[in-house]
Amino acid sequence: MSCCSPALDLAEAEERVVAADLRGEELRHAGRVGRDGSVTYVFAVPDVHCGACIAAIEDALKPLAGVDSVRVNLTLRRVTVVLSTTDVPPLPIAETLARLGYPATPVDLGDLDELARGRQSAKLLTALGIAGFAAANVMLLSVSVWAGADDATRDLFHLISALIAIPAVAFSGQVFFRSAFGALRAGRLNMDVPISLALLLALGMSIVESLSGGAEAYFDAVVTLTFFLLVGRYLDELMRERARSAVLGIARLAAKGATRIVDGAPVHVPIDEVEPGMRLRVSAGERMPVDARIVAGESTLDRSLVTGESEPLDASAGMRVEAGVLNLSGPLDVEALSNAKESFLAEIMAMMEAAEVGRGAYVRVADRMARLYAPAVHLAAAVTFLAWLFLSGGDWYHAITIAIAVLIVTCPCALGLAVPVVHVVGASRLFSAGILMKDGSALERLAEIDTVVFDKTGTLTTGTPALARTDADEEARGAARALAARSSHPAARAIHAGLSAGTEPAIEAVREIPGVGVEALVGGRRTRLGRPAWVAEIAAGDRTTGDAGGVAFAFENGPATIFELHETLREGAVEAASGLAAAGLPVELLSGDAEGPVARVAAALSIGRHRSGCRPEEKIARIRELQAKHHRVLMIGDGLNDAPSLAAGDVSMAPASACDAGRLAADFVFTRDSLTAVPFALAVARRAKRLVQTNFALAIVYNLVAVPLAMAGFVTPLVAAIAMSASSILVVANSLRLARGSLGGTAPASAATQTESARRPQHLEATA
Repeated sequence: MSCCSPALDLAEAEERVVAADLRGEELRHAGRVGRDGSVTYVFAVPDVHCGACIAAIEDALKPLAGVDSVRVNLTLRRVTVVLSTTDVPPLPIAETLARLGYPATPVDLGDLDELARGRQSAKLLTALGIAGFAAANVMLLSVSVWAGADDATRDLFHLISALIAIPAVAFSGQVFFRSAFGALRAGRLNMDVPISLALLLALGMSIVESLSGGAEAYFDAVVTLTFFLLVGRYLDELMRERARSAVLGIARLAAKGATRIVDGAPVHVPIDEVEPGMRLRVSAGERMPVDARIVAGESTLDRSLVTGESEPLDASAGMRVEAGVLNLSGPLDVEALSNAKESFLAEIMAMMEAAEVGRGAYVRVADRMARLYAPAVHLAAAVTFLAWLFLSGGDWYHAITIAIAVLIVTCPCALGLAVPVVHVVGASRLFSAGILMKDGSALERLAEIDTVVFDKTGTLTTGTPALARTDADEEARGAARALAARSSHPAARAIHAGLSAGTEPAIEAVREIPGVGVEALVGGRRTRLGRPAWVAEIAAGDRTTGDAGGVAFAFENGPATIFELHETLREGAVEAASGLAAAGLPVELLSGDAEGPVARVAAALSIGRHRSGCRPEEKIARIRELQAKHHRVLMIGDGLNDAPSLAAGDVSMAPASACDAGRLAADFVFTRDSLTAVPFALAVARRAKRLVQTNFALAIVYNLVAVPLAMAGFVTPLVAAIAMSASSILVVANSLRLARGSLGGTAPASAATQTESARRPQHLEATA
């Protein structure tokens, strides 16, 4: 003992405190602050691989102070934690994960830790190769023993087999041993505990048998068992890679840095340092690092990531471009509108990663069954051992062999994979069609819907009116065009664009009254363009129209003239309506617009039930009315006033052109113009439901057949290992069927694949 030891202890304590502070500060920088003040942290946790792991992590993290939600993504092997405020430190989250045996590192949305996954796959492949080599050699020695080798030769071959098997199992079995040890050290069980127990028991039995000169040893079974377990684990890893390939593909589109223009000179900056308002330069061949607005330059853009359109688009000053859009031909100067974590690309990746996070009914069932696995399998193995020990008259060797087979053959992997892999593959299939899914549980809810409710303007129609016809004379046309040019209202823009170019009169004293129209002096005469009733106040006579599709114009004390507007149906609206009808779903139209336009849209799309003049609360009331009659409602809308209705529906969809509130409220967002996204998403959801049910059936039937056979002594440990691996692979392979084949729905088409007639706008003529 030294007199300096208290000081040394104090110094060590201070170093630990400093290290913890630095670690906490590092974690804080990895958080993403939401609009509601909450902070989202994403941790890479490579040791998560089963339903029991999910249960252990979520049960441990949810009670921590300030934790709003915890979700474990099994396919991506990530833990997403939402903390209530920025004041809540993230360090306890990382410490708790480490204490549970799941070392975690923070990751950004664009960083999918591919290097770590590559190392994990390489380790699995190396372990698999060593186990295969050992199995082949030990099996050759075992053949000699089975052929009737005498006692001395048999004992020698057993000894050589032990020298090969022990180091092979010790190395290749680390995948299972480390996971099991970490679980036991944290005071819990996972699926690798019974696997490790089975391997060690079989190896220990063989060593004892060899040292005592016994006739039988199971070194061949142990190394072959290890080999087949690793085959299953490695194939499972490969199939997970396929399932998350869409997310990886998006991540590769994210820029790692950006070129900032500072005092006219280009300076390279890390992507995390890009903030709104910065001026950036994007060279030809580069992708937009963040959402931006073009300031200067000429080029063409590939926006296929956003719209699915393969045809390049000419860039122009003032155009807004999303992160990930490819600049094709020339340098562009742009103004950043977001940072990397709030960009369009980050939003897509967040939606893709959330694909299996939702806790729908099927996920909850799978979680509960996975949680029961470890205790149940240990109990079954113990009962089997005691029963066979009694039935065999105390033959512990035979009893423990059967118990080992029971430990191995029971497999929760199929149940744990039944839902999340389907959700991830479904999200990938939807993304390829330009549909983003925010939550895996939404896929389940979409499959259950029996009623569809549409908004009109901006959803079934483009929301951009066009001039249909007018009987205005040349003077009225010129004056109306001049007034329309002074307003940004969609109806005014339609009139300005629809009137042939001509000489516009000089106007003065322009005054726009929101929601009513534009008034000005033309040649000293008061003139109005706007609502018919408002225009009629200054016009001669009583010429008005009750159709909200008409815009009136008049000189003071002159006759009123009507400019009749028409609406354009959104691309694919007819196909979507007919597709939903063919699927047996009743469709309703709820709109705040006037009866005339609403009736015309309903007639054009063969929608039998429609309501006009609906306020937001009336739309919600109708949805609640349908739900009270036990209907499951899909709501599709786009406007700010649709956000409450989208939230009220059992599941909801919105176009990418929707306002921020609409996109945030929706469960699905489709980035292409075509409404065929709706029946296509429904077809994907229904097939996903069937695949999940098939997966559950496969997993349950497997366990109902395999476990009794193993307990009855008809399954050897080697056969049990093959069967367990095969069950997991079968479930994942079945889930991957969702990624291919016909769905019976109409896939949203891009412009490159549509016919000219399909792309031609469909106009709804207004009638006076």
